[in-house]
Amino acid sequence: MGHIEKKYWNMDMEPELNTPKMRQLQFKKLQEALIWQYENTPYNRKRFETAGVKPQDIRSFEDFAEALPAAGQDEIRGVIAEVGFDMNKIMTHIFGEKRMKDLYLLTTTSGTTGIPTPYPNFRGSLADAREIMSRAAWRMGLRPGDRIGLCFGLSMHAAGTPQILWFQDYPGITMVPIGAEAGTEKILQFMKLFNVNVFSGTPSLALHLIEKCPEILMHPIKDLGIRILMLGAEPGAGIPEVRKRLEDEYGAKVFDLGGGYGCSCDYPVYQGMHWLADDYAYYELIDPETKKPVPMEQGATGIMVGTSLHPEAAVWFDMRFTMMDIHQVFTEPCPCGFSGFRYKIIGRADDMLKVKGVPVYPAAIEGVIHSFPEQLTGAFRIVLDEPPPRVVPPLKIKIEHGENIREDGLPALEKHIQERMHKLLKVKPAITWLKPNTLEREVKKTLLLEKTYEK
Repeated sequence: MGHIEKKYWNMDMEPELNTPKMRQLQFKKLQEALIWQYENTPYNRKRFETAGVKPQDIRSFEDFAEALPAAGQDEIRGVIAEVGFDMNKIMTHIFGEKRMKDLYLLTTTSGTTGIPTPYPNFRGSLADAREIMSRAAWRMGLRPGDRIGLCFGLSMHAAGTPQILWFQDYPGITMVPIGAEAGTEKILQFMKLFNVNVFSGTPSLALHLIEKCPEILMHPIKDLGIRILMLGAEPGAGIPEVRKRLEDEYGAKVFDLGGGYGCSCDYPVYQGMHWLADDYAYYELIDPETKKPVPMEQGATGIMVGTSLHPEAAVWFDMRFTMMDIHQVFTEPCPCGFSGFRYKIIGRADDMLKVKGVPVYPAAIEGVIHSFPEQLTGAFRIVLDEPPPRVVPPLKIKIEHGENIREDGLPALEKHIQERMHKLLKVKPAITWLKPNTLEREVKKTLLLEKTYEK
């Protein structure tokens, strides 16, 4: 680009991530945030009152974790039971009148696990998001001249329309909002027509486009010239086998984005996502069963809980709020040389299956499936006959075999997959074989569980 590049988007703040100096700043901001929540949000004021504490009683991070239980979608259901299914009343109760007067953009989660969780974007929250997303974009290598093909669902999706606003401050890039709703053919055509070189969408859509591109555009996906894949909303970019296939097929760098305010680096071996927002949100882990704090140590695992340090603008992680994602954290310096502790998303607490007492996450099964790229299409479904987490053995999985696999080769392949799953996941599944392209491909979020008990 003709000039010496700075290391970080924000050279003042990012070098301080995950340092003692940052921790002091965080606590000062936390104290102010708790007072704001107590004074302005009925829901969080009630949480203080139920716990029998006031913001002034909290004099350390430890006090904070012990005083206020984490909240999530179960608690939102409790609010619904209390105020009725009137979304305006629900949001005013949770976010407070002051913030709701500043509401600019209204989106939701996809609602794949039940009720959609509202993601109201206040004007202040968009300014915060622009800063955090610019930090991520700089680390992922986006530069002036890049064109981002936005292929998440644009209709009400929290990762869709807001992206158009997140990158407003980023110099020289062009947003091309295609949207998952456009369908496979249009997505590929528009990416080619408008010379998109950065893809933003789900890993499952990126994989699906590999299959469909030769059929629709008459050439492999690599010929589109995509150089960066920014992937999120589901596991994939953090699964080594999926990441390798995407990088090989697209000839691009794959980045994991989300599960909080973070993105992965381009170190050849996936290191998790770097948390980029110590100055905007306080990150914790809690034990999935006891809900007690888990120390932030190298390799620690727990449910991620977040608290906004700028509550006037907060949407994600309001006050000890969780989306029930299970994270593993890495606090030692990353070999890539960038700042921030890292986190890997292992799965969702409400997606966890238990087979003979052994916890199994769909994302881990997906990793094994994608480690057979020559023999399998990558499409599969876990069949549940009873509500999770308990699964009566064996775990049932429907798997598509590849075009080149003959029927007489399936028993040997089945044995090989079962052995690998048993070695890595301690389960030996019962496999039902499907022909290629039997399972429906989702352009939005792929559901990996087939719940027969709901039919």
